[in-house]
Amino acid sequence: MKKIGTLLLCLCLLSACSLPGLGGSAKDNNIVVAGGNSTERQILAEIVAQMIGHYIEDSKPSVVNNLGSTLLIVQTMERKDTNVSGAMYTGTSLTGELGLPITTDPVLAYQQVVKGYYDKYKMIWFPSYGFTNTYAFMVKRDFAEANQLRTVSDLKKVADQVRVGVDTAWMSREGDGYLPFQELYGFSFKTMYPMEIGLVYNALQADEMEVALGYSTDGRINAYDLVLLEDDLHLFPPYDASPVLTQEILETYPELETVLLKLEGSITAEAMQELNRLSAEERLEANVVAQQFLEANHYFEEKSVVKLSERPLYQDIMKGVKGDE
Repeated sequence: MKKIGTLLLCLCLLSACSLPGLGGSAKDNNIVVAGGNSTERQILAEIVAQMIGHYIEDSKPSVVNNLGSTLLIVQTMERKDTNVSGAMYTGTSLTGELGLPITTDPVLAYQQVVKGYYDKYKMIWFPSYGFTNTYAFMVKRDFAEANQLRTVSDLKKVADQVRVGVDTAWMSREGDGYLPFQELYGFSFKTMYPMEIGLVYNALQADEMEVALGYSTDGRINAYDLVLLEDDLHLFPPYDASPVLTQEILETYPELETVLLKLEGSITAEAMQELNRLSAEERLEANVVAQQFLEANHYFEEKSVVKLSERPLYQDIMKGVKGDE
């Protein structure tokens, strides 16, 4: 038994994760923020946790990282291992755990996940941080300038000449994968290399390919001076990022509403790219990146908010949270 405990502790330290129950359990109404296994989710979880710690006295929020998928994050919230998610993405949750049809309308996607998450999970999906993290075709700046590439449609003139690196999963994705791409844009690529998405940036930088399909807020976009091509025919659905929390923790800490609303529209795609770059390229810990960002913005102390109950989309939801008839 002692060996098992030692092993668990070592694994925890190696993975930089906080196990539920260490430093306060969500089952005891402590605030536990779910992060993820990406730099972005870890940074956003730290931003949320530090905002809560700054504004809510004696709340002592903790963070659980290395949760490998959106579904796993939801499951930890359902089990009361966590009660706040630092980042959920509209397009992912819409077609994933909610099982709804894909849409390229960001307003509709947002409305559906807000209602769907409350109806299915009794969780409150907050307004977006202000950025979307979606698939994006990208090229090196000199290649874009030499070939006058600005949009995805522009790739048609070089489609039979370029080497293209894409996420392996994208090849067979329904709705916004390679087959829908060919149907919508009307062309295909002669040479493609399916690979783990984290590898495409380095391959592009090393001139092992000319075009890559990556994520629009990856820190390497700025670090490698890459150009994102406009998805001019709107293949990719919106993946706007928002915090999400359980109804139960909001009822325990009503102040959470104002705290999280201060983050609404506070992070642009360019800002998120830079935060990701600091973590991935400069090797700064997520908590340090978050702290520097919040301190630079004075924890958004001067920012006023519009309460959720004053927004038509949330009025019925907030009545349920308050226990009103």
